[in-house]
Amino acid sequence: MTLKHLTSLAILIAASFGLSSTSVPTPAQAHVAARDGISFDAYLERIKARARGEGVSQATIDRMTVGLTPNERVIRLDRGQPGTPTRRGYPAMAPYIRTHVNPTRIAGGQRVYRAHSGQLRAVEREYGVPGEIIVAIFGHETSYGAITGNFDLSRSLATLAWEGRRRELFEGEWVALMKVADKGYSRNTLVGSYAGAFGNPQFLPSVYLRLATDGDGDGRADIFDNRADTFASIANYFRDAGWRTGQPWGVRAAVPRGFDVDAYKTELVAPVCPRVHERHSQWKTVGEWRALGVQPQSFLPDDTLTSLFQPDGPGAPAYLLTSNYRVILEYNCSNYYAMSVGLLADEIVN
Repeated sequence: MTLKHLTSLAILIAASFGLSSTSVPTPAQAHVAARDGISFDAYLERIKARARGEGVSQATIDRMTVGLTPNERVIRLDRGQPGTPTRRGYPAMAPYIRTHVNPTRIAGGQRVYRAHSGQLRAVEREYGVPGEIIVAIFGHETSYGAITGNFDLSRSLATLAWEGRRRELFEGEWVALMKVADKGYSRNTLVGSYAGAFGNPQFLPSVYLRLATDGDGDGRADIFDNRADTFASIANYFRDAGWRTGQPWGVRAAVPRGFDVDAYKTELVAPVCPRVHERHSQWKTVGEWRALGVQPQSFLPDDTLTSLFQPDGPGAPAYLLTSNYRVILEYNCSNYYAMSVGLLADEIVN
């Protein structure tokens, strides 16, 4: 049978399962190999068996795996992720902030905040997470629902698990995706980023199963099209990560001329994302920072523990960060991301 015939057959099979032809890979697309040499088909049978063993129905497994082949582009994207910074230091943060906390994104966040103020107030009362933080996450992750990704999640996660660089992680996420699909979501609905995140909050499947929340009482946690469910799910994630109600993520701080921030560098090594956390100072109370000449530009009680962060060096903006900033880092372990979420949230309510 020719390549053309194989492709046509795959499209016909996919159509019978409700898939679009664009989701069907061609055999020519799969020029990759697993690290341990196992074939993709053999590995797929293994993870199908695991999914069945964890209670996923055969019907779901069948419709989520028909025509499945490895996605070479997914592997290229995964291998192309940037590594840790070099000794030359970190890129300046100010350009990133200008790009990600720009007038368009601020205006979009303000529109969402006003349009859904009632839902957001209700979520804040229940979970203790400010509405502007929820909207800022929504804006950063998917441009307020406009860009959620179009990768077939079953194919992407199976590919990444089979390739083997982070097999334990991605195999677990693939099985979790089968459990999400077993709730009645179609394969055409379960699309997202190449690495498996999906929906308005860009949850991984395991996070969806653990924290996605029904925000409007209809019995379904729909983070694809339902704003109430989206907001409640983001808030539930933050509450689970330890968000402290009534405390900001951080505030601008005035640092005296000649102040040596490096003299107060942390000596702790974070077990997760150490290069992110090493840029922050030791923890001190606001009162202790005041005694050293560092002045918060917005109110914080003197007994609040904070970390000093001046990402672009002397003369550039500095911040006193609370433990809630660390909660934002739980969502995406990047200072650039966390700072832009916090600053966008502030702009949304200004």
